[in-house]
Amino acid sequence: MKRWLLIAAVLLAGACSQAQVKQYGVKVVKEYPHRTDAYTQGLFFHEGVLWETTGQYGESTIRTVELASGEPIELKKLTGKYFGEGSVILDGVLYVLTWTNKVAFKYDAATLTYQQTLRYPREGWGLTTDGKQLIASDGSANLYFLDKDLKLLKRLPVTMNGRSLRYLNELEWVDGKIWANVYTTDTIVIINPADGKVEAAIDCTGLLPEKLRKKDTDVLNGIARDAEGRIYLTGKKWPRLYQVELVKK
Repeated sequence: MKRWLLIAAVLLAGACSQAQVKQYGVKVVKEYPHRTDAYTQGLFFHEGVLWETTGQYGESTIRTVELASGEPIELKKLTGKYFGEGSVILDGVLYVLTWTNKVAFKYDAATLTYQQTLRYPREGWGLTTDGKQLIASDGSANLYFLDKDLKLLKRLPVTMNGRSLRYLNELEWVDGKIWANVYTTDTIVIINPADGKVEAAIDCTGLLPEKLRKKDTDVLNGIARDAEGRIYLTGKKWPRLYQVELVKK
C-alpha cells in the first residue's frame, strides 16, 4: 500500500506541475471474457491472433487466445521453476522473459517449438518491439532496447516532468510511442522513445467494476493493439478484457 501511495503521489504531482503531459481517461467500447487463471504478464496481437503470457511459479503459460470467448486456442506451460513475464514476436520468433531466473526463451512463433534459452542479465518485466528491435522493462525507471540476441543496444531513462518514473511494467508499441503500465497503479503512460519523456498519462481507474473483483483479482496489467489500431486492456486474473478508446480530460 505504501508503494502504491508513493507512485500515485509522484504521478499526481507530475500531472499538476506540468501541463504538457496530456491527461486521458478511457471509455469502454466492447468487453470480452478473460480467464481468471491468467496472471497476465504479456499481451499482444500478431497477425490477427491474441497472444498472452502468464506468470506465477507452477502456473506460467504461453497461450494464443480466442478473443470472443477468452479461451486458449493453444496453451504451453513453462517448467515450474520459471515465472513467465513479458513476451512479443519479432521476425517469426516468440520471445518470453522470466522474472528472476536471468533467462529468456525463444520459440518458433508458427509452431511454438522451443528454439533457445538466452542469458538475461536483469529482471524480466515487460517486452515489446518497434518491428526492428526489442524493448524491455525491469520495474525500474529504465527501458532497454535490445537486439535479437537480447544484447543491450540502448538504455533509456524514463521521466515524467523531469522526475524518474519507476515500476514500468507491461509494454506495447503504439503508433511510434511506448505505452507502459505503471505497476500497482491504474495508470498507463505514453513514452517518447527518442528521449524517454512521458507525453501522456491514461487514468484507468474503475475500468474493472468492483462487483467483478474477487479476493485474488490483481492489478491492471496488459495492453494490446490490433492491426486496426484498436486498444485492449486487462489485468492479472481479471474476468474481462476491454476494448477501449481514450477520452481527453
